[in-house]
Amino acid sequence: MSETTTAQPPAAAQTWPVMTIAEAHDQLTQPGSRFEIEERPIRGIMTRTWKHAPATLRDMFLSGQTFPEREFLVYEDDRATYDSFGRATIALAHRLQADGVKKGDRVAVIMRNLPEWPVAFWAGVLCGAIVTPLNAWWTGPELEYGLADSGTKVAIVDDERLGRIVESLPNLPDLEKIYVTRLAGAVPDAKVAGLEGVIGAVNDWGKLPKAAVPDVAIEPDDDATILYTSGTTGRPKGALGTHRNMTSNVMAGGIGVARGALRAGLPIPESDPHKLPPRVGLLVVPMFHATGLSANMGPTMNSGGKIVIMRRWEPEQAMQLIEREKVSSTGGVPTIAWQLIEHPARSKYDLSSLVAVAYGGAPSAPELVRKIVEVFPGSAPGNGWGMTETTATFTGHSGKDYEGRPDSAGPAAPVGEMQIRDPADGKTVLAVNAVGELWVKGPQVVKGYWNKPEATAETFVDGWLRTGDLARVDEEGFLFIIDRAKDMLVCSGAAIYEVEVQHIVCRVRGV
Repeated sequence: MSETTTAQPPAAAQTWPVMTIAEAHDQLTQPGSRFEIEERPIRGIMTRTWKHAPATLRDMFLSGQTFPEREFLVYEDDRATYDSFGRATIALAHRLQADGVKKGDRVAVIMRNLPEWPVAFWAGVLCGAIVTPLNAWWTGPELEYGLADSGTKVAIVDDERLGRIVESLPNLPDLEKIYVTRLAGAVPDAKVAGLEGVIGAVNDWGKLPKAAVPDVAIEPDDDATILYTSGTTGRPKGALGTHRNMTSNVMAGGIGVARGALRAGLPIPESDPHKLPPRVGLLVVPMFHATGLSANMGPTMNSGGKIVIMRRWEPEQAMQLIEREKVSSTGGVPTIAWQLIEHPARSKYDLSSLVAVAYGGAPSAPELVRKIVEVFPGSAPGNGWGMTETTATFTGHSGKDYEGRPDSAGPAAPVGEMQIRDPADGKTVLAVNAVGELWVKGPQVVKGYWNKPEATAETFVDGWLRTGDLARVDEEGFLFIIDRAKDMLVCSGAAIYEVEVQHIVCRVRGV
């Protein structure tokens, strides 16, 4: 709904919900609709896909370029419009091509959240590279492992990360070039160059010449990303994602909003971003994480929204930014929501622009939903479930659906399939509401693990992903995560799950 609209929306039906999840999905995915579904073979397995999703990440970049005058990135005193961001990204893409980066080469991005991060990511995308965001919190030896395992050809880093990897350079023969942004000292190695020498400072990006996007043939199921995930044991594994994996998130978020309106008896909201004010998101989770990259940055760019970046999470600074930039959505993990709710300075700031406080990544207590509705009456709480191997969001819900099932992570989007299987054999599908291991299938599920055929064969079976999560799915398709299978405790023969302990702690705290 437009923030400038003065007319009141039609009242929702008094009985809620007015239709089931299945009925809403059926109505929304009819032939010719925005959310139309088709089946396509992906790696030889018929899979439901979004017919009208952006075909590739390049298409998402080009969609963002249709909003040239809108602000895209805000960080401290740095501001970049879509036009200036596009100029910087295309300039870096052409430099990478001049460095010899070809389709399928790995380009690593290793930095904290900065405006240069999305420039580096999308420049690699435009070259057809497999972009490899590495964890900026990793130590030098861990970063060396990620660079070596992925066979990275070019790395784009910030000053602190350069300091961590410089001693590893002799051990990385595949790494031919490093671009470093915000370098404080001297260039420490012949293969290192300053990124500003290619694109300049953020506030000067708009002065760069316009140039055409590199002419590289890219298909939806081409390799696009490697995101490393530690799981529970062993060295990190690189989840190899495709363009389709990440573009699927654009539709999953949109259909959740439309489904909520239908279930409330309301018209489907306007979906054309050119007819709506820009969504403003406060990004407080790392861009190198699937949530920050795939569930936040990608869909925001595709719809011409604005991303406000924080150097590090600090609740009062976040509230200052929400007030100053008129932030409409934030979140990431439950802890962030709790800290905003409980902060003693909250009443000092105008947080009325918030319309969504969403999170995932960890079990959340049902009490959190009640507190969000109470403290931020104009916003809708949201929750979801996903993992690196599902390219972030797989299930999700918000508003009335979340309030009605506060201990659920929501239903899957209609392209997604879920099964609860017996953990003992990994094959037997259990009955509705039975607790077992969650298996999922859909266009969000990555191809497998980079250079790890045994782990891939164990986790990805006939198009299904074995998640390792204990869960149940109710009669209407709402997912309830119980715990990680390996995190379950046994006391006197009875299973005790971590989320149950969290709920008890919240009650003791009086929330």
